[in-house]
Amino acid sequence: MLRVLVWRLRPVSAGSFRSFSGLQVRARFLDFFQNHDHVLVPSSPVRPRGDPSLLFVNAGMNQFKPVLQGTVDPRSPVSRLRRVVNSQKCVRAGGKHNDLEDVGRDLNHHTFFEMLGSWSFGDYFKEEACRMAWSLLTEHYGIPADRLYVSYFGGEEVAGLPADEETRQIWLEIGVPPQRLLPFGLKENFWEMGDVGPCGPCTEIHYDQLGGRPASHLVNGDDPDLVELWNLVFMQYNREADSSLRLLPRLSVDTGMGLERLVSVLQGKRSNYDTDLFTPLLEAIHQRSGVRPYGGRTGAADEGRVDMAYRVVADHVRTLSVCIADGVHPGMSGAELVLRRILRRAVRFCAEVLQLPPGALADLVPTVTHSLGDVYPELHREADRVADIINENEAHFLSSLQRGSRLILRTLRNMDYKDGSTDYKDGVFFPTSVVWSLHRDLGFPLDLVDLILEEKGVQLDRQELDRLVSENQKVVSEDQDQDPSVSLDVLSLAELQRLGVPPTAEDRKYGYRLDQDRYVFPECRAVVLALYDGRSLVSEVKGGQRCGVVLDQTCFYAEQGGQSHDRGYLTRDGLQEVPFPVEAVVLAGGYVVHQVTAPDTLKTGDQVQLHLDQVFRFSCMVKHTATHILNFALRTVLGPAVQQRGSHVSADRLRFDFSVKGSLSVSQLQQVESCVNRVVSANQPVYSQEVPLQTARSIAGLRTVDEVYPDPVRVVSVAVPVSELLEDRTGTETSVELCCGTHLLQTGAIEDLVIVSERQLVRGISRVVAVTGRDATRAREAGQLLEQEVESLAVRIAGSAPSCLDSAHSLAKEVGVVSDAVDNTAVPQWQRRELQNRLKTLQRTSNTAVRKLENREAAARAQSLLEKHGEKLLVVDSVETESESVVMKTVNQLSSASPRSHVMLLAHQRHSGKVLCACQVSKGSSLLASDWAVAVCRRLGGGGGGSALVARGTGSSNDITEALKWAEEFARQKTGR
Repeated sequence: MLRVLVWRLRPVSAGSFRSFSGLQVRARFLDFFQNHDHVLVPSSPVRPRGDPSLLFVNAGMNQFKPVLQGTVDPRSPVSRLRRVVNSQKCVRAGGKHNDLEDVGRDLNHHTFFEMLGSWSFGDYFKEEACRMAWSLLTEHYGIPADRLYVSYFGGEEVAGLPADEETRQIWLEIGVPPQRLLPFGLKENFWEMGDVGPCGPCTEIHYDQLGGRPASHLVNGDDPDLVELWNLVFMQYNREADSSLRLLPRLSVDTGMGLERLVSVLQGKRSNYDTDLFTPLLEAIHQRSGVRPYGGRTGAADEGRVDMAYRVVADHVRTLSVCIADGVHPGMSGAELVLRRILRRAVRFCAEVLQLPPGALADLVPTVTHSLGDVYPELHREADRVADIINENEAHFLSSLQRGSRLILRTLRNMDYKDGSTDYKDGVFFPTSVVWSLHRDLGFPLDLVDLILEEKGVQLDRQELDRLVSENQKVVSEDQDQDPSVSLDVLSLAELQRLGVPPTAEDRKYGYRLDQDRYVFPECRAVVLALYDGRSLVSEVKGGQRCGVVLDQTCFYAEQGGQSHDRGYLTRDGLQEVPFPVEAVVLAGGYVVHQVTAPDTLKTGDQVQLHLDQVFRFSCMVKHTATHILNFALRTVLGPAVQQRGSHVSADRLRFDFSVKGSLSVSQLQQVESCVNRVVSANQPVYSQEVPLQTARSIAGLRTVDEVYPDPVRVVSVAVPVSELLEDRTGTETSVELCCGTHLLQTGAIEDLVIVSERQLVRGISRVVAVTGRDATRAREAGQLLEQEVESLAVRIAGSAPSCLDSAHSLAKEVGVVSDAVDNTAVPQWQRRELQNRLKTLQRTSNTAVRKLENREAAARAQSLLEKHGEKLLVVDSVETESESVVMKTVNQLSSASPRSHVMLLAHQRHSGKVLCACQVSKGSSLLASDWAVAVCRRLGGGGGGSALVARGTGSSNDITEALKWAEEFARQKTGR
């Protein structure tokens, strides 16, 4: 029942306007709602939990989506929440909400900010939410009521939505004057989670920075002096796939207020950067910089963009600190790529504008930690690692800047660019492919390329570059195992609960046992309690129809905790010969939903038999237990700083992501494998037990990941019973984790584990891929065979040098083939690294032998041609060789002997009909080598290219006599020789 708070609200005068520190503002917000029976929930990390639609957590409600959508596990403590308050770390950079490019240009945009939020999940609704908001702002913060304006949803006739008169009346009763209570449409005052899902009208409280004036006409008008302060969303509808709206069975409230903006209001500042949330950072930047103090200027008044640089660096170092501490590191895709851009933008402003020395950005991390660490303690724990990663990435970027600048200058030289020339501007563009390579591969900012080229007076083909950027921005989503039709929506979940359908009993998925070293899985019969056709609950589905099946109990494992869902099929009583294949198994609100394409009719109430794919399940169990032991081994070898950052378990292999400073060495990989296989060979027992969540967290050495765990929670330990760990009767270090997955009962069934891949996803995060059992044996056997091949190659290369170019080429090619095999065959990763190092040495040796023979052959060919042609100014001839390099080197030697000559050589490979072409012209010639090669090769049905001085290409012909004549005539026409 809605509990209504009745307050006698008094007007607040400007004289009672109070000033708080940023710390006090946050604390007072949290205390206020806790005093009104709200539970304080800690901020979730900025990396979204299981939500691929987001790059970063960008709103306080992100971690409560499962509650609002009704999909939360009913055993989770979160499911029991009714009133919640928190301060959530948020990042808006990349994706739908992207403020990155605006940061620094004005006084209030940020990539990282804190969202103060309060929620009601089916408890109070509009009246209590409005009254609490007004009381906090006017009575507890002392904001003058006559400076506040309120907007509400005024209805949308086209959408069939009436005005939110209920909210309007509540505000009038609270005492908001009608002239400061304003209606707006869908865009401003109707909030939606996405294309589908919970949504509803919202009401916003706005603050007038100036006061003493009528400002109703400025609300929602982008006036910098009249700012939105607080948004109160009333979740009362569900947006369906067909865009229609249906009333939700449970009404909720979701409010959000940016801390930075609220602090600026309470401290009487027109800029967020002038508050005590930022001034310590700005002062720390000034102490290290070579420029004037921060002055708060913008636009043309900000000479040299100095104040903009202060704001960029202050904002970005907060974002970097928070993200890296939460496990998001600068990288090459997704959120990691966005963070890479943020870091590089900060580094550029540090170096180019603020004149900060290398390392200064990381030196600001302690200031961030001092400001935010008491609220977000992970910043204290991870401060050193954050600084290390910033320093590493800064050094790499500064190196890339130097390399990129050199590449731009080299490209300009190849285009015969003369510094300061003005005739270069018209119609000639800098190669777009070079610009894009600089940006994509070296992370070179496009605006910096623009700046350099502008200084050189060179044009860039913006249209072509925009096309490349646009293509790159197309997000290609990976195929999802889970089909949307199987996921029960919030209304269907509520209907199941209304009908009293109990959550699916899942205990039988753990009901297997060992019988003489063989796993025996229980039989499972069940009753169909509900059918979901992708839109609503139905009582029956026909043959050929795809549906979600909810049973009273199941032995199937639903996709969760990084483990793949089980496979198998159902059979219906009376139709046992017809299998209903289970395509996916997912959890939604405590119900296990089996996705099925029904081959025949299926009705609620039908009795079914569940047939588990036991081989697939057993393989997943092997990989999941092996993952736990691998996690333990990594921490044992590398130290307790190793933190799990993700994992996935399937029947064929396991994947494990973890934090580590650099890639693992050969020795570390061997140690990790040995540690795992000691546990495997000991055939240690695996224990599991459900215990209260708070009790489980007290277990020494417990490994957890950032997930919302159910309560009670399943604890899985190796070698030591969970009961002994709870009693702390043993000091033995072992693998112990919170995990809902299915595991072996003894480790021996893993047989063997081999790490077949280890690489750094981004700086500070490594990914290991491993195989077990027979796959591990095959990997070891493949490694031994490749080692024998490498040894054989080494003996042959160390022997007598090849006598001819063909045999040298053959040996070098063989090294390449073996290198490809080593790179792409599943072998132990430590062995791969060793073989790769040996093969690099062998490749260098064989390439040296090839070059020597090529040089010798080219010298002989060049001498012969010189004797034939002397120092003629135009030499077009053929040479006998199979090597393109020999052709090019022969041309180079001829041109060196006669610098004023124009030389083209063709080599006809008679067995294939392929024609090799190379040419070189004298400096300043009217004939471009690239034009010459392209013309001749096109005549031969091929193509070519190069620079103004040197070019090459290929074609095909049975007889090159005619081509030689044509090439000579082409050159004569161009040069007049």
